[in-house]
Amino acid sequence: MKKTLLLAVMVFSILACKKEAKNETEAEEASAIVTKTGVQTLKGEFIYYSDAAVLQTPSEVYGVTIDSMMHVLDNQVKTYKSEDTDMVPVAIKGEVSKKDPNEEGWPYRIKVLEVIEVFEPNPENNNVIKIEKQTE
Repeated sequence: MKKTLLLAVMVFSILACKKEAKNETEAEEASAIVTKTGVQTLKGEFIYYSDAAVLQTPSEVYGVTIDSMMHVLDNQVKTYKSEDTDMVPVAIKGEVSKKDPNEEGWPYRIKVLEVIEVFEPNPENNNVIKIEKQTE
């Protein structure tokens, strides 16, 4: 009985170590992708609201440079929005750079170079920010 219990503890310990090492490797790979600067193709959810544009990917949030290409993207995204604060899935090619440490905002910035595709949002993903005024 003791041998079986000892064997079970050893097996669980080994499996737990392998799973932890795998998670660390995945995290390192994700951070390596994020820290790359230069031209990249990214998929994420885009929002432009009140003079601020953001692209949220599964691993990072980027401040989007507001220029003519960002407005092209915003015009394509508008067809899928029911609220001004809806986030819409997109695929873009852009130039990623680190922001100036003295500026406010997300650590990385992206300048849209090309709109690859704008996807219809999944209605089950309720990624809507609602801003309401409370009346007293």
